[in-house]
Amino acid sequence: MCWFSAANAQLTAPKYSNEFLNIGVGARALGMANVQAAIASDATAGYWNPAGLLRLKYKYNVELMHSELFAGIAKNDFGSFAMPLDSNSALAVSVIRLGVDDIADTRRLQNEFGYIQYDSIKFFSVADYAVLLSYARRSNLIEGLQLGANAKIIYRNVGDFANAWGFGIDAGAQLQQGNWQFGIMAKDITTTFTSWTHNVEALEEAYRQTGNDLPESTTELTLPRVVLGVGKTFVITDKFSALVATDLDFTFDGKRNVLISSDVLSLDPHLGLELAYNNSVYVRGGLNNYQQTKNFDGSNNNRMQPNFGVGVKTSGLNLDLALSRVNGKESNAVSSGGVSSVIVSLGYSFN
Repeated sequence: MCWFSAANAQLTAPKYSNEFLNIGVGARALGMANVQAAIASDATAGYWNPAGLLRLKYKYNVELMHSELFAGIAKNDFGSFAMPLDSNSALAVSVIRLGVDDIADTRRLQNEFGYIQYDSIKFFSVADYAVLLSYARRSNLIEGLQLGANAKIIYRNVGDFANAWGFGIDAGAQLQQGNWQFGIMAKDITTTFTSWTHNVEALEEAYRQTGNDLPESTTELTLPRVVLGVGKTFVITDKFSALVATDLDFTFDGKRNVLISSDVLSLDPHLGLELAYNNSVYVRGGLNNYQQTKNFDGSNNNRMQPNFGVGVKTSGLNLDLALSRVNGKESNAVSSGGVSSVIVSLGYSFN
């Protein structure tokens, strides 16, 4: 939510534009390090890959998630409703909100006589919203091929200072062949445009105090991103099975601090594992977010972020928990985003 960067964008495509849409949703996915392009099959598929909506087992499907980032400062919430239309098509509506609430505006704390007036403190929120309208349809040309698309509406708000509206389209596909699953998800395939409107009167005082120039332009671009995924299910016994999956995340907005980085594209791999007992109890883990950091002595340190999760599913009700941003060393607490985050998601499906 770097709205200062967004506010000053002039028909450019800055890195991490609308990045709140890439954090991820659902404790199952987050416990598996965001590996979902090939295996998404519940109401969260509208976010991860809309083609997965064709694998819904029930007629009505609801998924809710809540997580808190940066020691609870930011709240990340998700809700989705999905349903099959017939044996060959399905749809979903999803809502995402990432926000920081109750930010104190203390610019008028001291009056013209130098006295402190606590009642002059005002509070505002900085929040990003997205609504995803998803549709999936089974291919008649290739057996096992499923196709899907999203139309997403974006709204970003910075109190009374600025707000933005955006629109974008995603497209995805999944293919199942025996125990193998393949997927591709292309986000922002038309390039997503986000148009900012600024309250110059409200911003003028704040910018004057900081010495910055007032924003002049209003459009921010989000370049396409492609995720390739593959997964395989291994049947261990009659009741035990394992799902191993990986996603390869390709971005085209310049060098990023990921495993493979160049001016043309960057590649960020994810690896996830899900162990299942009787299709009702799950243990999950994953690795993602490869980073190369430089130590004070000039040496480099390579790190990946571990993720863990558990889940229980019974009679259409599923409860999933995930632990993400796990810090291996206290010295890495700042660089890895602070304390670990606990993600809770609840799903319910019925006919």
